[in-house]
Amino acid sequence: MKKTFGNIYVIIVMLFLYLPIITLIVLSFNEAKSMAVFTGFSLKWYAELFQSRLLMYAVINTFSIAIIASVISTIIGTCAVVGLDAMRPKTQNALLAANNIPMLNADIVTGISLMLFFLLLKVPQGYCTILFAHITFSIPYVVLSVRPRMNKNTDSLYAAALDLGASKAYAFRKVVLPELKPGILSGFLLAFTMSVDDFIITYFTRGAGINTISTIIYSQVKIGIRPSLFALSTLIFVIAFVALLIVNIKGDKEEVVLDL
Repeated sequence: MKKTFGNIYVIIVMLFLYLPIITLIVLSFNEAKSMAVFTGFSLKWYAELFQSRLLMYAVINTFSIAIIASVISTIIGTCAVVGLDAMRPKTQNALLAANNIPMLNADIVTGISLMLFFLLLKVPQGYCTILFAHITFSIPYVVLSVRPRMNKNTDSLYAAALDLGASKAYAFRKVVLPELKPGILSGFLLAFTMSVDDFIITYFTRGAGINTISTIIYSQVKIGIRPSLFALSTLIFVIAFVALLIVNIKGDKEEVVLDL
């Protein structure tokens, strides 16, 4: 009885999570613009998506900013973790506490603060200000992901490499970086996800004439969202889903090989 109830509960939760996404996917193939009636199967909204310069520029801006911000924030965050490891425990704790503030802070506070900062310096708001803002709020997440990988075992391996005659640069490249690699990858993916998903900070730092996917959706809500945005959302979901499947299948194959 408990098992049956548990299965029903899981099904309800899954429906609650994925039914809106399934609805969006179905509507992206709806011939009519109406979200209330499905009049027939059509790919015209996908064609409109690729023909719309406004949407294509928003997609390019979103993912180019996300990739650049993720790479830069990952490099800075990794260097920060290495630097923190060489500090005293009290200093580490103080800096890690300061690192957690942007993550606990409301996005609107961060967005307005950065906007005022750019206005104070008289920096024209646009692509570069969005990129700077995304790097700023992504670094703490990278530090949080990489920091647990820098442990006593890493320090011991680094010291052993130096004792065996390796240079500091060689020991760092061959010993420390491989140890930090899972955390670096996790930090990069987290920073990329946060950047693509962000709206509030982008809205306050973007200025006029530049849009991302989130700001395009916000602007179209006032006049009515076109189904071409449903098509864009469907493509993003499918790409993410396929990437997740590939990663899981690859991980399962590696586990099988290790077991053998």
